[in-house]
Amino acid sequence: MDLFAEIKGISYEPFLCADLETFSFGELERAFSKSAFILDLGGGNSVAVSWWVSAKRTRSYPFARVYDTLGFPGKKITVIPAFKDEGWDGDRDFLQWDTVSLMSLLGVHVIIAYYADAERNPRYQDKITNQTFDMPYVRRKIEEMLQYQSDALHWNLAQVDEIAEISDAALESYDRISERLGVEMHSRASAERRIALLGKGRDEFIRHSRGLAEMAQRRETITEQPRERVIGEKGNLTIRNYLGGFYYLTVDEVETDGGEIRLIEAKHGRESLPSSSDIKDALIKMALFTNLERVAAGGAVYDPVPTLKLTSGKPFDPDALSRRRRLFWDALVDREAARNGFLVRRESA
Repeated sequence: MDLFAEIKGISYEPFLCADLETFSFGELERAFSKSAFILDLGGGNSVAVSWWVSAKRTRSYPFARVYDTLGFPGKKITVIPAFKDEGWDGDRDFLQWDTVSLMSLLGVHVIIAYYADAERNPRYQDKITNQTFDMPYVRRKIEEMLQYQSDALHWNLAQVDEIAEISDAALESYDRISERLGVEMHSRASAERRIALLGKGRDEFIRHSRGLAEMAQRRETITEQPRERVIGEKGNLTIRNYLGGFYYLTVDEVETDGGEIRLIEAKHGRESLPSSSDIKDALIKMALFTNLERVAAGGAVYDPVPTLKLTSGKPFDPDALSRRRRLFWDALVDREAARNGFLVRRESA
């Protein structure tokens, strides 16, 4: 089912954010041992920081990392690699425009960075692991962002204008890593072609990303994911924001009932509940779905009913949950879902 919706902005109150550890600015390198953290800048100023392992939003729960910073009342930053190359025996992922756009809607400042060092993966001939960002560069960008007076949207647009230059730095860095470790990386020529396209400006980056996003959306529609247990019809959801930008997402299940349409995000786990990271990943979708202005499908307009469906390999008994997981479940249902206006559906797989 092809769905179309509009969104003007995101108003969402999270209740399940992790308690983030605080680091001083001088401890920035050590802070990146955490997926998200508070950075104390001195003088009573601090920011919440998360970072993406890969530029691809389906790897390593980047949405869950960003979610954990949403409860912070001050500025929020997420650091994303322009692209990540794991070597010939691994993956290579490039940053897409939709990712930057979504962070803008969430009010999160994006720092587009690059990896400067890595180790050889001991299990593969041509694969690297434990990649680390160019920390002096990240430090400079944080300092620059703190002096920036406009909002996350305008900051993020300015960062996109620098993406070709940052990608060049990433490519040179991977050349050095390849030579030092004796690991073959993915084709340099194909990366150069992508960077040349980025050098044509923001509009070309948006156009190219939009085409890739549409193709990925179609692929996901016909692909069963291991963290989903779906029985209904999947949907291709295209969201238009107030600036004319588009987001291409897949809805795990779509159900219509009179004038309502249920937009169902499904998560599955082996235990009685999916992992907290899986659920937080889904809550970013809930933040989007609960702010949709209208949803059109098949020539009709519906009122959206955002729904989080949780299934598991074991029977669900709230009383059998650990104290920590029971508190999480209660906060999800009684506070987060109730306050933000979405349903939580717990079903057997």
